[in-house]
Amino acid sequence: MRPGGAFSRGRNAGPVSTRKPVSTAVEMSAHKKVIRIEENITLSQMAQRLSLKSTELLMKLLSMGMTGVHINTSLDADTAKILASEFGWEVEDVARSEDQIIAAARGEEKVVREGEAADIVARAPVVTVMGHVDHGKTSLLDKIRKANVAGGEAGGITQHIGAYKVNTSHGMVVFLDTPGHEAFSQMRARGASVTDIVILVVAADDGVMPQTKEAVAHAKAAKVPIIVAVNKIDKPSAEPERVKRELAELGLQAEEWGGDTMFLHVSALSGEGIPALLDAVGLQSEMLELIANPKTAASGTVLEALLDRGRGPVARVLIQDGTLRVGDLVLAGAGFGKVRAMTNEHGKQVHEAGPSTPVEILGLSDVPNAGDQVHVVKDPKKAQEIAEQRKGKMAKSMVPATAKVSLEELSRRISESGQQELRVIIKGDVQGSVEALAEALSKLTCDKARLSIIHAGVGAITEGDVNLAVAARAIIIGFNQRPAGKAASLADENKIEIRAYSIIYNAVDEVRAAMEGLLPPTLQEKVLGHAEVRQLFKVKGQGIAGSFVLDGLVRRGGKARLLREGAVLWEGKMAALRRFKDDAKEVLEGFECGISLDGYSDLKEKDVIEAYEIEEIKQKL
Repeated sequence: MRPGGAFSRGRNAGPVSTRKPVSTAVEMSAHKKVIRIEENITLSQMAQRLSLKSTELLMKLLSMGMTGVHINTSLDADTAKILASEFGWEVEDVARSEDQIIAAARGEEKVVREGEAADIVARAPVVTVMGHVDHGKTSLLDKIRKANVAGGEAGGITQHIGAYKVNTSHGMVVFLDTPGHEAFSQMRARGASVTDIVILVVAADDGVMPQTKEAVAHAKAAKVPIIVAVNKIDKPSAEPERVKRELAELGLQAEEWGGDTMFLHVSALSGEGIPALLDAVGLQSEMLELIANPKTAASGTVLEALLDRGRGPVARVLIQDGTLRVGDLVLAGAGFGKVRAMTNEHGKQVHEAGPSTPVEILGLSDVPNAGDQVHVVKDPKKAQEIAEQRKGKMAKSMVPATAKVSLEELSRRISESGQQELRVIIKGDVQGSVEALAEALSKLTCDKARLSIIHAGVGAITEGDVNLAVAARAIIIGFNQRPAGKAASLADENKIEIRAYSIIYNAVDEVRAAMEGLLPPTLQEKVLGHAEVRQLFKVKGQGIAGSFVLDGLVRRGGKARLLREGAVLWEGKMAALRRFKDDAKEVLEGFECGISLDGYSDLKEKDVIEAYEIEEIKQKL
């Protein structure tokens, strides 16, 4: 055998192939050059699908301007499509929608099971009470359910969504009491999204106000019928006809005026008109033919959620269909888990909750947001996947639940902007209040000053929050929350300011004042008076101008300028001011005086000395 011959490849070598090696660059048919992904894909996985090296894709991404990428970077569908097109491939996103994934997790089938129609029953109406702040919404609800909610509210203002199941002469009715202050616009919108009927409370002595208009807009957007309760009808200054006229301009025409909106005169103080109001609710709910299936898997909406130190994440939910039971596996926003315990609006333990029932549930892994959908699921693995995806999306939002701030990004934004900046960390008792406060504070940002929300979350103020405030040089705002553990001492040690509030607009007003304090004052010149030089003297080599004060006053040590025939020759400080032989602090109009200017003595008769001062005017946002 000759070296290099056919048998020189070694003992274990296989037979020599006569086929030419196939290049990976050979064009494939068009229908084969497609890869399918589900929402995202890692760079290394994509390289395998495209039969390319990971480094090739990585270099291409870097050349396209992307930074901070590596072979394990997860690419979204849009980025993957652009990258694949560079190599002649197409990407098809075959990810299922969240609704489809939830349906799969719930084990729902398209085939309607036999006898399901027979399970449909009438359910209690969900009634939302809306209106402007201090128009009597909570007081009216108090009268209906013979309780005293308003007495326990800070400043008499409802701060959270409250849900109450009330047994009336027309059957069970669920009432939602939404806050009326403008900062809670989002919370009112969520209230309208789960309601069947809206009771719009308008004070007869106050008429339509800005939040009344917002409430009407939310109710119309939710396409729910509106019943107008004209409250405080027993006041001497009540003008119910004015309320009708103003609401007619918003499209709510009274029935007696040929419209389809019921107007009822009520008094939350005396109880006048409340039976008629409940009659109207009963009539409206009959017309709506409200139904639900109590035998199906439960679904509903989160009305409010909070983080309790002892109990963990707590969600106040309204069950809209099906029946929720203790032990059910629940998915709510970014939280999932088995329902460990349920309590009703009175704080009593319950084991199940049917349609149109508000309950508080324990057992979730995370605090959901107000307005998140609640679903009972059968597949815990799929439920966890959905919760993790939602948590990832939430971390990118303006008010993340747990995400830490990037100080590098913060520094970059500050350096790019010449604005003064106040940085805040918000901690609240419930998610809805946190969002409402964050929204209200973010509106304070303007061209002159900027407010940055570094972090916002539910729960007590912790040492971690203080450490974040130290790193970001931020202040901490606690809404119905106080420092826990060693947080207060740590804040004192690092001179971090913690401000606690129980009423939202007090927080907004004080933060606005703090932001105005960041702004440099505007300097404005104020002319004090003019003195004409009448005679010149020399005292110890110093030129003294014998002057007559023409108007206003001149002040020793103040600012002055020398005018000759209207032209400014000198500006500086008035060194000395004398009246006869005595030093004077100031000399008023119509009096003579001697003036010497600091470092200037080339004065002439008929020159005018103008005295002025610079005022610092505090800027407003």
